[in-house]
Amino acid sequence: MTKTDADIGPALLACFCESDAAQKARSVRQLASQLQVGAFTRLQPLTMPTRPGRPAAPPLLAPGKVPRRRISSSSQGRIALIHAIAHIELNAIDLALDMAGRYGADAMPFDFVRDWIAVADDEARHFLMLEDRLAELDSYYGALPAHDGLWQAAEATIADLPGRLAIAPLVLEARGLDITPQLIEKLEAVGDTRTAGCFKIIYEDEIGHVAVGKRWFDFVCGLDRRDPVSSWQNLVRRYFRGQLKPPFNLEARKAARFSAAFYGPLAEAG
Repeated sequence: MTKTDADIGPALLACFCESDAAQKARSVRQLASQLQVGAFTRLQPLTMPTRPGRPAAPPLLAPGKVPRRRISSSSQGRIALIHAIAHIELNAIDLALDMAGRYGADAMPFDFVRDWIAVADDEARHFLMLEDRLAELDSYYGALPAHDGLWQAAEATIADLPGRLAIAPLVLEARGLDITPQLIEKLEAVGDTRTAGCFKIIYEDEIGHVAVGKRWFDFVCGLDRRDPVSSWQNLVRRYFRGQLKPPFNLEARKAARFSAAFYGPLAEAG
């Protein structure tokens, strides 16, 4: 096999199964760099595990059991917030890898794999950035409990590519567009411009991630000749246990080409 005909599957799977969080992030960044210079050109059918590799810490609790995070001038509340976002970013790495590996060889063009590895690369960069910020505050990832809600959402849609696209980028990550600006304002108000700057980077990248999810959701609907709006609403009703809660960041969602025609009626019904 030549370099220009290399299967990305083994390297992708190794990243997904890596249990050390920082090493996972570094490996994903290396994988994305290799993909960018043409080291991989295809994905053979791949059997993905149902769960990614994970470190022994943090302990995973039910979402309602995780202590609430309050932003204040003291470092403890900000450490808890950064830790929680770092955990989300680690899950986002694996969600993007799982998207590429689980569905990328199933009638999808290789650009699908490229896009989701690029998303995983962004999430890996975010995780390492937040890990550095925790170290600056004399903490580390794994020091506090976290919840497993994001991966539970992934398991619910494991056999349904449209469902995964509808929920992971277009509900869960889109929610980040709504709440992150408020977090940035609160961090700046207590003088933590360093953490606020990290969140600004994450926010800008999230717009692109939602756009990637929306583009591929539309593509999959087109393959099946389904209406994207009604299909998305039906999938959200099927798989999402919570409510779509306004206010929505209409400007950011519009920048991601995700119009209120999708989510507005569900929020009104809720």
